[in-house]
Amino acid sequence: MANTPTPPDSGKTLRNKVSRSSQGIFKSSHDRPTVLATINASNHDRVKHLIPIRMSRMSASPFAFYRGMADLMAYDLSLLPHTQLKVQAMGDCHLMNFGGFATPERNLIFDANDFDETLPAPWEWDVKRLATSFVLAARHHNMKEADAHQIAIDVAAAYRNGIIEYAQMNTLDLWYMKFELHDLLNKAHSEKVKTMLRTAIEKAEKNTQQKVFYKITQSALGSFEIADQHPLIYHPIDLEQQKSMVLSFLDLYKNTLQEDRRFLFSQYEITDIAQKVVGVGSVGTRCLVALLMNKKEEPLFLQVKEARASVLEAYTGKSKYQHNGERIVQGQRLVQAASDIFLGWSTGLDKRYFYLRQLRDRKIAPDVEHFDKELLTVYAGLCGHVLARAHAKTGPAALISSYMGKAGIIDEAFGRFAVAYANQTEKDYGEFMKAIKMGKLPMSKE
Repeated sequence: MANTPTPPDSGKTLRNKVSRSSQGIFKSSHDRPTVLATINASNHDRVKHLIPIRMSRMSASPFAFYRGMADLMAYDLSLLPHTQLKVQAMGDCHLMNFGGFATPERNLIFDANDFDETLPAPWEWDVKRLATSFVLAARHHNMKEADAHQIAIDVAAAYRNGIIEYAQMNTLDLWYMKFELHDLLNKAHSEKVKTMLRTAIEKAEKNTQQKVFYKITQSALGSFEIADQHPLIYHPIDLEQQKSMVLSFLDLYKNTLQEDRRFLFSQYEITDIAQKVVGVGSVGTRCLVALLMNKKEEPLFLQVKEARASVLEAYTGKSKYQHNGERIVQGQRLVQAASDIFLGWSTGLDKRYFYLRQLRDRKIAPDVEHFDKELLTVYAGLCGHVLARAHAKTGPAALISSYMGKAGIIDEAFGRFAVAYANQTEKDYGEFMKAIKMGKLPMSKE
């Protein structure tokens, strides 16, 4: 996937095989799986009593439904024209899967932050999924349809301009490049954007492991444990009874870390483990929180997430990694400008795959619920540039840039696709809600 020099007109030649205007076409196939069949397939092997919570979260809006249906969109995208130029794709590239977090040097950056579906795949798939998510978000806020369409075009334009810039950058400079939040704040022209960034930075700087500790733990017989908050946080195992299993799991994990980080991790001991329901698409998978403490009684929280096969594998071929936790970790390290020092993977006794990272370490989720047109537009441009940087690092940036061109033809095409696929998503959402009302899908309030 390394960048290699390409003839300046080779991207233009690709347009003869896949025209840029064809990237704007979406038409549902006749043998497309039903929404109900797709959901039932994706619910396979999830924790049964959590599935109703997943259905409840997906029912909140077409956008929430979209977040939980990456598998159906992967099917749809696989049937559409694309250039067959592969990058390390996020796989589930929507606007909520970007955010802020601290680098190992403790600088706050903005980057992609969810890689459960990551796999080498056509670059267009990420761009189309991202653009569609902005149309759905704009509609969720009751914005004008013309504005929703324009924001999708803005995403594509930011991506295209980013690819043009990053294809010409020195390779090392590109890999060192980061979107630092303080730099974004200093460069912002709008007071509204500056206020949003200041608020995000202040929130992130307070979101330390110590704050998480006081928020989700309780004292019990002289020690600390994660407090149950049924049905979202609860204890699925007795740690004392299964201590050897847990320690074996953590030993496997420790061996996936760099040596200096293994030394750091060895200073902590496991104190408690609890199941924690997270996200939308991940609900029902085995997601845990582990509390570790060192001799100074300082906490370290690790999120332990089940790693299932990527939804893209059916259309791109199997991952080169047999362990899905490793697939996710290595994909994340490729894409992100900087990754969590505790990012690693392990295998349970039941042969399930997992990956681990710190929980909420100065992380910032975009407050999309309170974004207006201006903020959503700025955010769209930022996500487009971040995605372009990721694709330029891991794919043939010069070829993609040459194919897209300097005019806005492909921006308009991606905008048309995003609107068309948002319409399809709303239709699918209607079928989903009908299935719930008919009792074909379980749903419960949290």
